[in-house]
Amino acid sequence: MTETRETPGAVEAAARIVEVLGAGPTAVLTGAGISTDSGIPDYRGPDSPPRRPMTYQEFVGDAAFRRHYWARNHIGLRHMTRTRPNDGHLALAELQRAGAVGGIITQNVDTLHEAAGSSPVIDLHGRHDRVVCLDCRTVSDRAALAERLEELNPGFADEVDDVEIAPDADAVLARTEHFRVADCADCGGTLKPDIVYFGENVPKPRVLEAYAMVEAARALLVVGSSLTVFSGRRFVKRAVELGRPVVILNRGETRCDGLATLTVDQGCSEVLRALAEARRP
Repeated sequence: MTETRETPGAVEAAARIVEVLGAGPTAVLTGAGISTDSGIPDYRGPDSPPRRPMTYQEFVGDAAFRRHYWARNHIGLRHMTRTRPNDGHLALAELQRAGAVGGIITQNVDTLHEAAGSSPVIDLHGRHDRVVCLDCRTVSDRAALAERLEELNPGFADEVDDVEIAPDADAVLARTEHFRVADCADCGGTLKPDIVYFGENVPKPRVLEAYAMVEAARALLVVGSSLTVFSGRRFVKRAVELGRPVVILNRGETRCDGLATLTVDQGCSEVLRALAEARRP
């Protein structure tokens, strides 16, 4: 089923993608590669350094891990709030308004699709701007927690210089032993970012909603994902089961290249902008 992985120019790639996807509507699955042009690094890109994300088991099982995470997240949040949608996000929003794209499933937690004006968007792995209590399940605003953490750790963020930003609103910090963590304001329970960690399952209703989006579409476009984790890969497999065309736009190989109708090894922003231009009347 697969075609040769192509590395054409953006305009030529867009024309080939339009040919494969047809008139639409197309469902889109995005990964970290679409947000690198916004200054958010990915986990598995060709030039990405090795990264070991914290697991759910580590977070819930060890107070020291939680303290270390929240200290890193407190710094990383500053960077995330400064990021803006890039041309790839904006082009997808334009394609949605034109009816060529029906909906977006994103593996990212950066909320940049929403900021670009896309709707509907399924945040498969959660959102960096929300916090959930593991005891009472109350969901609260991350910005409000930032104020509480600042009060508990005055000047902590100002003491950190030239920090490396990691994915998922995280920052690389060496020492965090003096950082104070805030508990749930409602029940005093343990707070966790409303993000699906490694080792944690995506909520079933969210998965079913994403399956329905794929099933309602006439094709699937994957953008900026290596499809390494099953949580995203399953939607490619479902599209193939339904006989839908699948196009993968990603720098480097993916786990589903052998299932795709077309794979394009090209930058996301350039090709998506060319795709939006090609779809204009």
